[in-house]
Amino acid sequence: MTDDFDILSRRTPPRPGDDGRARALAAAMQAFDAAEKQGTPQGSVSPGRQSSILNRIWSPIMNRKLLAGSALATLIIVPAAAFVALAIVRNDPPREAEVQVAAKPEARPVPKPAPPATMQESALADAEKREDAGLLSKQAAPAPREYEAMRQSAADTAAPSAFGGAAGFAARRDVMPLPAPAAPADILPPPTENRERFGKADANPVKSAATDPVSTFSVDVDTASYAFVRRSLMAGEMPSRDAVRVEEMINYFPYDWPRPASAAEPFKATVTVTPTPWNAGTRLMHVAIKGYEVVPAEAPKANLVFLIDVSGSMDEPDKLPLLKNAFRLLIDRLKAEDTVSIVTYAGNAGTVLEPTAVKDKAKILAAIDTLQPGGSTAGAAGIDAAYALAEKALVKGGVNRILLATDGDFNVGPSSDDELKRLIEEKRKTGIFLSVLGFGRGNYSDALMQTIAQNSNGVAAYIDTLAEAQKTLVEEAGSSLFPIAKDVKLQVEFNPAAIAEYRLIGYETRSLKREDFNNDRVDAGDIGSGHSVTAIYEVTPKGSPAVLNDDLRYAAAEKPAGEAALSGELAFLKIRYKKPDGDRSELIATPVTEANAMPSLADASADIRFSVAVAAFGQKLANNSAVADYSYAAIADLAAGAKGADPFGYRAEFVNLVRLAKGLSGE
Repeated sequence: MTDDFDILSRRTPPRPGDDGRARALAAAMQAFDAAEKQGTPQGSVSPGRQSSILNRIWSPIMNRKLLAGSALATLIIVPAAAFVALAIVRNDPPREAEVQVAAKPEARPVPKPAPPATMQESALADAEKREDAGLLSKQAAPAPREYEAMRQSAADTAAPSAFGGAAGFAARRDVMPLPAPAAPADILPPPTENRERFGKADANPVKSAATDPVSTFSVDVDTASYAFVRRSLMAGEMPSRDAVRVEEMINYFPYDWPRPASAAEPFKATVTVTPTPWNAGTRLMHVAIKGYEVVPAEAPKANLVFLIDVSGSMDEPDKLPLLKNAFRLLIDRLKAEDTVSIVTYAGNAGTVLEPTAVKDKAKILAAIDTLQPGGSTAGAAGIDAAYALAEKALVKGGVNRILLATDGDFNVGPSSDDELKRLIEEKRKTGIFLSVLGFGRGNYSDALMQTIAQNSNGVAAYIDTLAEAQKTLVEEAGSSLFPIAKDVKLQVEFNPAAIAEYRLIGYETRSLKREDFNNDRVDAGDIGSGHSVTAIYEVTPKGSPAVLNDDLRYAAAEKPAGEAALSGELAFLKIRYKKPDGDRSELIATPVTEANAMPSLADASADIRFSVAVAAFGQKLANNSAVADYSYAAIADLAAGAKGADPFGYRAEFVNLVRLAKGLSGE
């Protein structure tokens, strides 16, 4: 028998005729039906039949009157038909419209489902196991149509019924459909938690010059808000209104305000009055301050401590790797005799580099390269260690500054804003300042960074790109590192005879009490070499229809304004400041008159017009009702017409951001 089969296996079988194929398939159908009536499974643990699939296979063939055949054709066609049926089941799920429902007179008991035995069931069970374990990759996963067909086929087989296919499941009420596969909760990645913190401050209100004529605030040269707003818009989302600080957006840009003639005059103030582009009934009083710029050769020796957060939250491309590249840029900007120390903090603080002269650049860069993320965030311990190193290498008469680089996550040790505020205020008395460089998203604590910078005679910046690192640490290194005046305060007294109302645009977190202006114990902002500071008031002239407050019914009769009114004064500007090593403040004062006024905004310089556009944009992002009717398109046009030379492209970038905001807002 074996020899005969060997002989037959080497022969080419005759091509089956159409009649033989038909007879073979008919015989297979008869055998299948007979087995079903006897309750004997044929290739399945279930006596049920997937009628819709079988009809699609057999009907086109059986409807033809095909004759003749052979037994060999039966051996060839039946296995082929089985593989065809399996392929159809895997790639083309049955359509309900094609299901043929064949009601049978007798009701058979439903057997208890058995473990998967068919090829469809086994494949499905294996796929679900892999998916539940999180191992089903995109390349190995079945296509949606194939996967659903496998699920339906297995369900039909495991739940026998008098109804076939999808109709069977729809008709039966005692059989539950298979649930959609889902990965266990501990396999799925945890949802991203946004732990960003921003301080909340309402916009400055409109004040009456008759009852509250004095406005006092500390200068602010931070730029973190603008960089954070830019990153949000570039990511396709509107920034949180709490992230918008208008004064930081205005002061992000370099302006060519008039400069002081010598170091004896630390800075010069320029005031310009223009019409308001978003309100015809008001005017803008534009106050610009420019600091004296120290010549690099005259810059004092610097003692810098890099306090670097290497906690686990810094393990992202826009955090520690960007931070390391940013500090490499700064090293190239320093002089050979300057010193650099490095302290890191995670679970605890550690000294990576003792005070080292910049002339030994290779050693400093090697220390930066060794930084790796991991652990929790012992921020307070790191600050203590950094101050200790700064005191160790203290330069009398020079620049002693800690640069804290972090995503703002302080979760070990003193972590509240008040506790850290007290810590750095105490350390500030040593003459060592602290500046903050923020990195990354999702974990950024802007409120904490502001608290540290504002109470440590430092500045706060946000580094979202290497280009921003270049701007902050290289192009503006002088203004960031070398202070020319500290505790700088501004106070404006408005003349009620000329000004009915006013409001300060921005500086909400920098507001001071009137009596704080002359109190030298009250801390305020600092100005660095070449720094510019811009503040803008929106003022309402006396008699303007834009006045919001009614006259007081019981106010005393208005007294003549005297010489101030006759001279045409609108306001009086006063500036107090201390020298970097001084404890007593000095005063600069200047009146604001109609001589400072421009007949139209177009007559003002490009710098003034651009800063007004930035002020409008910041207010609009913060949902300030004052600019509700001033469109993003109008802001973009105003800024585009005031770009000027723009050597670094900052202003062109701003115009694009305004247009992005316009699209995202749906305006």
